[in-house]
Amino acid sequence: MWLWLGFEWRVALRFLREGRMQTLLIIVGVAAGVAVIAYISALISGLQSNTLAKTLGAQAHISLRAPDDVVTPAAVVVPGTTVLGQVQPRAQRLRSVANWQALVPLLEALPAVAGVSPMVSGAGLALRGEAVQSIALMGVDLDRYDRVVGLRAKVVSGSARLLPGEAIIGRELAQDLGLRVGDRLAVQTGSSSESLRVTALVDLGVKDLNRRTVIVPLRTAQNLLALPGGATSLDVTLHDVWVARALAQDLQRQFPYKVESWQESNAQLVSALNAQSVSTAIIRGVVLAVVVLGIASVLVVSVVQKRREIGILRAMGATRGQIMRVFLVQGAVVGAVGSVLGLLLAVALIAAFTTFVRGSDGLPLFNITLPPATALQVALVATVCGVLAAIAPARRAAQLDPAQAIRI
Repeated sequence: MWLWLGFEWRVALRFLREGRMQTLLIIVGVAAGVAVIAYISALISGLQSNTLAKTLGAQAHISLRAPDDVVTPAAVVVPGTTVLGQVQPRAQRLRSVANWQALVPLLEALPAVAGVSPMVSGAGLALRGEAVQSIALMGVDLDRYDRVVGLRAKVVSGSARLLPGEAIIGRELAQDLGLRVGDRLAVQTGSSSESLRVTALVDLGVKDLNRRTVIVPLRTAQNLLALPGGATSLDVTLHDVWVARALAQDLQRQFPYKVESWQESNAQLVSALNAQSVSTAIIRGVVLAVVVLGIASVLVVSVVQKRREIGILRAMGATRGQIMRVFLVQGAVVGAVGSVLGLLLAVALIAAFTTFVRGSDGLPLFNITLPPATALQVALVATVCGVLAAIAPARRAAQLDPAQAIRI
Protein backbone atom coordinates (compact mmCIF):
# COMPACT_ATOMS: atom_id res chain seq x y z
CA MET A 1 0.00 0.00 0.00
CA TRP A 2 2.70 2.46 1.00
CA LEU A 3 4.63 1.75 -2.23
CA TRP A 4 1.83 2.86 -4.52
CA LEU A 5 0.98 5.73 -2.20
CA GLY A 6 4.57 6.96 -2.42
CA PHE A 7 4.46 6.79 -6.22
CA GLU A 8 1.27 8.85 -6.45
CA TRP A 9 2.56 11.44 -3.99
CA ARG A 10 5.87 11.88 -5.81
CA VAL A 11 4.26 12.26 -9.22
CA ALA A 12 1.49 14.56 -7.90
CA LEU A 13 3.93 16.89 -6.15
CA ARG A 14 6.17 16.97 -9.22
CA PHE A 15 3.24 17.96 -11.44
CA LEU A 16 2.33 20.69 -8.97
CA ARG A 17 5.91 22.01 -8.87
CA GLU A 18 6.21 22.09 -12.66
CA GLY A 19 3.05 24.22 -12.93
CA ARG A 20 4.10 26.60 -10.16
CA MET A 21 2.09 29.58 -11.33
CA GLN A 22 -1.10 27.58 -11.83
CA THR A 23 -0.62 25.84 -8.50
CA LEU A 24 0.01 29.13 -6.71
CA LEU A 25 -3.07 30.78 -8.22
CA ILE A 26 -5.42 27.94 -7.35
CA ILE A 27 -4.04 27.68 -3.80
CA VAL A 28 -4.58 31.42 -3.37
CA GLY A 29 -8.11 30.97 -4.73
CA VAL A 30 -8.84 28.15 -2.29
CA ALA A 31 -7.34 30.17 0.57
CA ALA A 32 -9.54 33.16 -0.30
CA GLY A 33 -12.64 30.96 -0.44
CA VAL A 34 -11.86 29.27 2.89
CA ALA A 35 -11.12 32.65 4.49
CA VAL A 36 -14.46 34.04 3.30
CA ILE A 37 -16.37 30.99 4.58
CA ALA A 38 -14.61 30.95 7.98
CA TYR A 39 -14.84 34.72 8.46
CA ILE A 40 -18.52 34.95 7.46
CA SER A 41 -19.36 31.99 9.72
CA ALA A 42 -17.58 33.58 12.68
CA LEU A 43 -19.09 37.00 11.97
CA ILE A 44 -22.69 35.78 11.70
CA SER A 45 -22.25 33.53 14.75
CA GLY A 46 -20.88 36.45 16.80
CA LEU A 47 -23.63 38.78 15.58
CA GLN A 48 -26.36 36.29 16.45
CA SER A 49 -24.85 35.56 19.86
CA ASN A 50 -24.61 39.30 20.60
CA THR A 51 -28.18 39.90 19.43
CA LEU A 52 -29.50 37.05 21.56
CA ALA A 53 -27.51 38.17 24.58
CA LYS A 54 -28.95 41.70 24.35
CA THR A 55 -32.48 40.52 23.61
CA LEU A 56 -32.62 37.78 26.25
CA GLY A 57 -30.53 39.68 28.78
CA ALA A 58 -33.63 41.09 30.46
CA GLN A 59 -36.18 38.35 29.85
CA ALA A 60 -36.69 34.69 30.57
CA HIS A 61 -36.35 31.92 28.02
CA ILE A 62 -39.74 30.51 29.06
CA SER A 63 -42.53 32.17 31.07
CA LEU A 64 -45.40 30.36 32.80
CA ARG A 65 -48.48 32.41 33.66
CA ALA A 66 -52.02 31.77 34.78
CA PRO A 67 -54.43 31.24 31.87
CA ASP A 68 -56.41 34.24 30.65
CA ASP A 69 -59.89 34.87 32.01
CA VAL A 70 -62.54 33.98 29.43
CA VAL A 71 -66.29 34.48 29.34
CA THR A 72 -68.32 31.27 29.54
CA PRO A 73 -71.15 31.22 26.97
CA ALA A 74 -74.61 31.50 28.48
CA ALA A 75 -75.91 28.55 26.46
CA VAL A 76 -74.52 25.83 24.27
CA VAL A 77 -74.85 26.71 20.59
CA VAL A 78 -76.85 24.05 18.76
CA PRO A 79 -75.61 23.31 15.23
CA GLY A 80 -77.93 24.73 12.57
CA THR A 81 -79.32 27.50 14.78
CA THR A 82 -78.63 31.22 14.67
CA VAL A 83 -77.71 33.00 17.89
CA LEU A 84 -78.16 36.75 18.11
CA GLY A 85 -75.85 37.89 20.80
CA GLN A 86 -72.62 39.65 21.58
CA VAL A 87 -70.05 38.53 24.12
CA GLN A 88 -67.78 41.21 25.48
CA PRO A 89 -64.22 40.04 26.29
CA ARG A 90 -63.52 39.90 29.98
CA ALA A 91 -61.08 42.39 31.47
CA GLN A 92 -57.93 40.63 32.61
CA ARG A 93 -56.79 40.91 36.21
CA LEU A 94 -53.68 40.00 38.13
CA ARG A 95 -53.83 36.30 38.87
CA SER A 96 -51.40 34.04 40.64
CA VAL A 97 -50.02 30.85 39.12
CA ALA A 98 -51.82 28.09 41.00
CA ASN A 99 -49.56 25.98 43.25
CA TRP A 100 -46.45 27.79 42.03
CA GLN A 101 -44.47 26.82 45.16
CA ALA A 102 -44.83 23.13 44.26
CA LEU A 103 -44.16 23.79 40.57
CA VAL A 104 -40.76 25.46 41.10
CA PRO A 105 -38.86 22.31 42.23
CA LEU A 106 -40.48 20.30 39.42
CA LEU A 107 -39.18 22.77 36.83
CA GLU A 108 -35.74 22.96 38.44
CA ALA A 109 -35.44 19.17 38.21
CA LEU A 110 -35.68 19.25 34.40
CA PRO A 111 -32.24 18.67 32.78
CA ALA A 112 -32.63 21.57 30.32
CA VAL A 113 -33.49 24.12 33.03
CA ALA A 114 -30.74 26.30 34.51
CA GLY A 115 -32.87 28.38 36.86
CA VAL A 116 -36.44 29.25 37.89
CA SER A 117 -37.56 32.55 39.38
CA PRO A 118 -41.06 33.40 40.67
CA MET A 119 -42.17 36.96 39.96
CA VAL A 120 -45.01 39.28 40.87
CA SER A 121 -45.37 42.03 38.27
CA GLY A 122 -47.83 44.83 37.74
CA ALA A 123 -48.21 48.52 36.94
CA GLY A 124 -47.72 51.38 39.30
CA LEU A 125 -46.48 54.91 39.78
CA ALA A 126 -43.13 56.15 41.09
CA LEU A 127 -43.25 59.49 42.90
CA ARG A 128 -40.55 61.79 44.18
CA GLY A 129 -41.58 65.30 45.03
CA GLU A 130 -43.58 66.61 42.09
CA ALA A 131 -42.13 64.06 39.63
CA VAL A 132 -44.37 61.15 38.67
CA GLN A 133 -43.47 58.25 36.37
CA SER A 134 -45.47 55.18 35.38
CA ILE A 135 -43.52 52.03 36.17
CA ALA A 136 -43.47 48.28 35.76
CA LEU A 137 -43.20 46.90 39.27
CA MET A 138 -41.45 43.54 39.60
CA GLY A 139 -41.18 41.57 42.81
CA VAL A 140 -38.49 38.89 42.77
CA ASP A 141 -36.24 36.70 44.86
CA LEU A 142 -32.92 38.38 43.98
CA ASP A 143 -30.75 35.26 43.99
CA ARG A 144 -33.16 33.32 41.80
CA TYR A 145 -33.79 36.27 39.47
CA ASP A 146 -30.07 36.83 39.07
CA ARG A 147 -29.68 33.28 37.76
CA VAL A 148 -32.33 34.02 35.12
CA VAL A 149 -31.23 37.44 33.78
CA GLY A 150 -27.85 38.07 35.43
CA LEU A 151 -29.12 41.18 37.21
CA ARG A 152 -26.00 41.76 39.31
CA ALA A 153 -23.86 42.04 36.16
CA LYS A 154 -26.11 44.89 34.95
CA VAL A 155 -25.56 47.12 38.00
CA VAL A 156 -24.01 50.46 37.04
CA SER A 157 -24.18 52.11 40.46
CA GLY A 158 -24.61 50.86 43.99
CA SER A 159 -24.85 47.27 45.17
CA ALA A 160 -27.62 44.84 44.22
CA ARG A 161 -29.51 44.16 47.44
CA LEU A 162 -33.21 43.62 48.09
CA LEU A 163 -34.10 43.69 51.74
CA PRO A 164 -37.57 44.79 52.91
CA GLY A 165 -38.08 48.46 52.04
CA GLU A 166 -35.42 48.48 49.29
CA ALA A 167 -35.58 48.67 45.50
CA ILE A 168 -33.41 48.44 42.39
CA ILE A 169 -34.41 50.79 39.56
CA GLY A 170 -33.43 51.44 35.94
CA ARG A 171 -30.81 54.06 35.14
CA GLU A 172 -33.10 56.25 33.01
CA LEU A 173 -35.84 56.19 35.64
CA ALA A 174 -33.33 57.44 38.19
CA GLN A 175 -32.44 60.33 35.89
CA ASP A 176 -36.10 61.22 35.30
CA LEU A 177 -36.84 61.28 39.03
CA GLY A 178 -33.52 62.81 40.08
CA LEU A 179 -32.56 59.79 42.19
CA ARG A 180 -29.21 58.46 43.33
CA VAL A 181 -28.27 55.36 45.27
CA GLY A 182 -29.47 55.80 48.86
CA ASP A 183 -32.37 58.14 47.98
CA ARG A 184 -35.98 57.23 48.61
CA LEU A 185 -38.96 57.11 46.26
CA ALA A 186 -42.62 56.33 46.79
CA VAL A 187 -44.21 53.51 44.81
CA GLN A 188 -47.97 53.68 44.50
CA THR A 189 -50.36 51.07 43.11
CA GLY A 190 -54.13 50.94 42.97
CA SER A 191 -54.35 49.41 46.43
CA SER A 192 -51.47 50.79 48.47
CA SER A 193 -48.19 52.68 48.47
CA GLU A 194 -44.78 52.27 50.07
CA SER A 195 -41.59 54.26 50.48
CA LEU A 196 -38.49 52.45 49.20
CA ARG A 197 -34.76 53.14 49.39
CA VAL A 198 -32.75 52.76 46.15
CA THR A 199 -29.85 50.33 46.56
CA ALA A 200 -28.68 50.07 42.94
CA LEU A 201 -29.15 51.41 39.42
CA VAL A 202 -29.17 48.91 36.55
CA ASP A 203 -28.79 49.06 32.79
CA LEU A 204 -31.02 46.40 31.21
CA GLY A 205 -29.79 47.16 27.69
CA VAL A 206 -33.01 48.88 26.53
CA LYS A 207 -33.75 52.48 27.47
CA ASP A 208 -37.48 51.91 27.62
CA LEU A 209 -36.95 49.15 30.20
CA ASN A 210 -34.55 51.32 32.16
CA ARG A 211 -37.13 54.11 32.21
CA ARG A 212 -39.93 52.06 33.81
CA THR A 213 -38.36 49.20 35.79
CA VAL A 214 -38.58 49.03 39.57
CA ILE A 215 -37.47 45.75 41.19
CA VAL A 216 -38.51 45.07 44.76
CA PRO A 217 -38.56 42.04 47.09
CA LEU A 218 -41.17 39.42 46.25
CA ARG A 219 -43.17 39.97 49.44
CA THR A 220 -43.19 43.76 48.95
CA ALA A 221 -44.69 43.40 45.47
CA GLN A 222 -47.25 40.92 46.76
CA ASN A 223 -48.41 43.50 49.31
CA LEU A 224 -48.40 46.42 46.86
CA LEU A 225 -50.36 44.49 44.22
CA ALA A 226 -52.77 42.83 46.66
CA LEU A 227 -51.60 39.34 45.74
CA PRO A 228 -50.50 37.81 49.07
CA GLY A 229 -48.48 34.64 48.65
CA GLY A 230 -48.92 34.73 44.87
CA ALA A 231 -46.69 34.85 41.79
CA THR A 232 -47.98 36.18 38.48
CA SER A 233 -45.34 34.28 36.50
CA LEU A 234 -42.51 31.78 36.73
CA ASP A 235 -39.48 32.76 34.67
CA VAL A 236 -37.33 29.89 33.42
CA THR A 237 -33.84 30.09 31.98
CA LEU A 238 -32.30 27.22 30.01
CA HIS A 239 -28.82 25.91 29.31
CA ASP A 240 -29.59 25.97 25.56
CA VAL A 241 -31.88 28.80 24.43
CA TRP A 242 -32.84 26.95 21.23
CA VAL A 243 -34.73 24.19 23.07
CA ALA A 244 -37.12 26.75 24.58
CA ARG A 245 -39.92 26.27 22.04
CA ALA A 246 -39.94 22.47 22.29
CA LEU A 247 -39.81 22.56 26.10
CA ALA A 248 -42.58 25.18 26.23
CA GLN A 249 -44.79 22.95 24.12
CA ASP A 250 -44.11 20.00 26.45
CA LEU A 251 -44.93 22.10 29.51
CA GLN A 252 -48.10 23.38 27.85
CA ARG A 253 -49.28 19.80 27.42
CA GLN A 254 -48.43 18.87 31.01
CA PHE A 255 -49.72 21.86 32.98
CA PRO A 256 -52.86 24.03 32.73
CA TYR A 257 -50.88 27.26 32.40
CA LYS A 258 -50.12 29.78 29.68
CA VAL A 259 -46.56 28.88 28.60
CA GLU A 260 -44.64 31.15 26.23
CA SER A 261 -41.09 30.73 24.90
CA TRP A 262 -38.81 33.59 23.90
CA GLN A 263 -39.21 32.55 20.24
CA GLU A 264 -42.94 33.26 20.47
CA SER A 265 -42.49 36.64 22.13
CA ASN A 266 -39.71 37.62 19.70
CA ALA A 267 -41.04 36.18 16.43
CA GLN A 268 -39.50 38.91 14.27
CA LEU A 269 -36.08 38.35 15.83
CA VAL A 270 -36.28 34.60 15.15
CA SER A 271 -37.23 35.30 11.53
CA ALA A 272 -34.25 37.63 11.16
CA LEU A 273 -31.87 35.06 12.67
CA ASN A 274 -33.21 32.36 10.36
CA ALA A 275 -32.76 34.67 7.36
CA GLN A 276 -29.16 35.31 8.42
CA SER A 277 -28.49 31.58 8.72
CA VAL A 278 -29.98 30.87 5.29
CA SER A 279 -27.98 33.71 3.72
CA THR A 280 -24.79 32.40 5.32
CA ALA A 281 -25.46 28.89 4.01
CA ILE A 282 -26.06 30.25 0.49
CA ILE A 283 -22.82 32.26 0.60
CA ARG A 284 -20.86 29.23 1.80
CA GLY A 285 -22.38 27.06 -0.90
CA VAL A 286 -21.58 29.55 -3.67
CA VAL A 287 -18.00 30.03 -2.46
CA LEU A 288 -17.47 26.26 -2.25
CA ALA A 289 -18.84 25.87 -5.78
CA VAL A 290 -16.37 28.50 -7.02
CA VAL A 291 -13.52 26.71 -5.23
CA VAL A 292 -14.51 23.36 -6.77
CA LEU A 293 -14.76 24.84 -10.26
CA GLY A 294 -11.39 26.58 -9.85
CA ILE A 295 -9.59 23.40 -8.79
CA ALA A 296 -11.30 21.37 -11.51
CA SER A 297 -10.42 23.87 -14.24
CA VAL A 298 -6.74 23.99 -13.24
CA LEU A 299 -6.49 20.20 -13.11
CA VAL A 300 -8.21 19.88 -16.50
CA VAL A 301 -5.58 22.21 -17.94
CA SER A 302 -2.92 20.15 -16.19
CA VAL A 303 -4.21 16.96 -17.84
CA VAL A 304 -3.93 18.60 -21.27
CA GLN A 305 -0.43 19.88 -20.52
CA LYS A 306 0.77 16.57 -19.09
CA ARG A 307 -0.65 14.28 -21.78
CA ARG A 308 2.83 13.18 -22.88
CA GLU A 309 4.03 12.54 -19.32
CA ILE A 310 0.85 10.61 -18.57
CA GLY A 311 1.35 8.53 -21.72
CA ILE A 312 4.95 7.75 -20.75
CA LEU A 313 3.87 6.71 -17.24
CA ARG A 314 1.19 4.45 -18.70
CA ALA A 315 3.71 2.91 -21.13
CA MET A 316 6.10 2.25 -18.23
CA GLY A 317 3.45 0.23 -16.45
CA ALA A 318 1.43 2.73 -14.42
CA THR A 319 -2.16 1.56 -14.11
CA ARG A 320 -5.25 3.63 -14.76
CA GLY A 321 -5.95 3.60 -11.03
CA GLN A 322 -2.51 5.04 -10.25
CA ILE A 323 -2.91 7.83 -12.80
CA MET A 324 -6.34 8.63 -11.36
CA ARG A 325 -4.97 8.73 -7.81
CA VAL A 326 -2.18 11.11 -8.89
CA PHE A 327 -4.75 13.79 -9.74
CA LEU A 328 -6.88 13.02 -6.69
CA VAL A 329 -3.79 13.58 -4.53
CA GLN A 330 -3.23 16.91 -6.32
CA GLY A 331 -6.76 17.98 -5.49
CA ALA A 332 -6.32 16.96 -1.85
CA VAL A 333 -2.97 18.79 -1.54
CA VAL A 334 -4.34 21.98 -3.10
CA GLY A 335 -7.42 21.84 -0.85
CA ALA A 336 -5.43 21.16 2.33
CA VAL A 337 -2.75 23.81 1.74
CA GLY A 338 -5.36 26.35 0.69
CA SER A 339 -7.42 25.54 3.80
CA VAL A 340 -4.50 26.18 6.16
CA LEU A 341 -3.65 29.50 4.49
CA GLY A 342 -7.33 30.45 4.37
CA LEU A 343 -7.81 29.82 8.09
CA LEU A 344 -4.76 31.97 8.88
CA LEU A 345 -6.23 34.73 6.71
CA ALA A 346 -9.60 34.38 8.45
CA VAL A 347 -7.94 34.75 11.86
CA ALA A 348 -6.22 37.91 10.59
CA LEU A 349 -9.53 39.31 9.32
CA ILE A 350 -11.21 38.57 12.67
CA ALA A 351 -8.37 40.30 14.53
CA ALA A 352 -8.67 43.31 12.22
CA PHE A 353 -12.44 43.51 12.78
CA THR A 354 -12.06 43.31 16.55
CA THR A 355 -9.30 45.92 16.56
CA PHE A 356 -10.54 48.53 14.11
CA VAL A 357 -14.34 48.24 14.03
CA ARG A 358 -15.62 50.15 17.05
CA GLY A 359 -18.94 51.45 18.28
CA SER A 360 -19.80 54.98 19.36
CA ASP A 361 -18.53 54.16 22.86
CA GLY A 362 -15.09 53.18 21.56
CA LEU A 363 -15.59 49.49 22.35
CA PRO A 364 -15.76 46.66 19.79
CA LEU A 365 -19.23 46.24 18.31
CA PHE A 366 -19.29 42.61 19.40
CA ASN A 367 -16.86 39.81 20.03
CA ILE A 368 -16.23 37.28 17.26
CA THR A 369 -14.02 34.22 17.41
CA LEU A 370 -13.30 31.25 15.17
CA PRO A 371 -14.01 28.10 17.21
CA PRO A 372 -11.57 25.22 16.55
CA ALA A 373 -14.48 22.95 15.62
CA THR A 374 -15.65 25.41 12.95
CA ALA A 375 -12.11 25.84 11.62
CA LEU A 376 -11.62 22.07 11.40
CA GLN A 377 -14.99 21.63 9.70
CA VAL A 378 -14.22 24.29 7.09
CA ALA A 379 -10.77 22.81 6.42
CA LEU A 380 -12.15 19.29 6.01
CA VAL A 381 -14.93 20.47 3.70
CA ALA A 382 -12.46 22.39 1.54
CA THR A 383 -10.11 19.39 1.33
CA VAL A 384 -12.96 17.05 0.44
CA CYS A 385 -14.13 19.54 -2.20
CA GLY A 386 -10.59 19.55 -3.60
CA VAL A 387 -10.71 15.76 -3.98
CA LEU A 388 -14.20 15.89 -5.51
CA ALA A 389 -13.11 18.59 -7.95
CA ALA A 390 -10.26 16.34 -9.10
CA ILE A 391 -12.48 13.37 -9.94
CA ALA A 392 -13.43 14.49 -13.46
CA PRO A 393 -9.86 15.47 -14.50
CA ALA A 394 -8.53 12.25 -12.91
CA ARG A 395 -10.97 10.11 -14.88
CA ARG A 396 -10.01 11.93 -18.06
CA ALA A 397 -6.32 11.38 -17.40
CA ALA A 398 -6.84 7.69 -16.62
CA GLN A 399 -8.71 7.18 -19.90
CA LEU A 400 -5.90 8.56 -22.10
CA ASP A 401 -4.48 6.08 -24.60
CA PRO A 402 -0.71 5.82 -23.99
CA ALA A 403 0.24 5.54 -27.69
CA GLN A 404 -1.79 8.54 -28.78
CA ALA A 405 -0.67 10.60 -25.77
CA ILE A 406 3.02 10.00 -26.53
CA ARG A 407 2.62 10.90 -30.23
CA ILE A 408 1.07 14.29 -29.43
